[in-house]
Amino acid sequence: MPSTEAHLKILRLIEANPDLSQRDIARELGISLGKTNYCLKALIDKGWIKAQNFSNNPNKLSYANLLTPQGVTGKVRITKNFLMRKLAEYQDLENEIKRLTAEVREADSGLPGSK
Repeated sequence: MPSTEAHLKILRLIEANPDLSQRDIARELGISLGKTNYCLKALIDKGWIKAQNFSNNPNKLSYANLLTPQGVTGKVRITKNFLMRKLAEYQDLENEIKRLTAEVREADSGLPGSK
């Protein structure tokens, strides 16, 4: 999964559930814990998410990952880019299906007994 796609999926997941641990995020996305950690650090460095430690929590390792205003803006931008890329892939796939369908029809019409 390219990192921008991973970033988008992580941002969407965090937006829906900020209390997920890195391990939960990795499991949900089907990516390694190391990649999850790398992506989260990159998003923190960009200022798109903020990891907030709950010091009053008895579980001292408890964090919430919150989208920042820059994160919301970034998420919209990469969502738009992702959508444009997927629409182009869809159009290419649709054209390929039309080409293959025509090829199969042509091959079928040339077979003995097909008329």
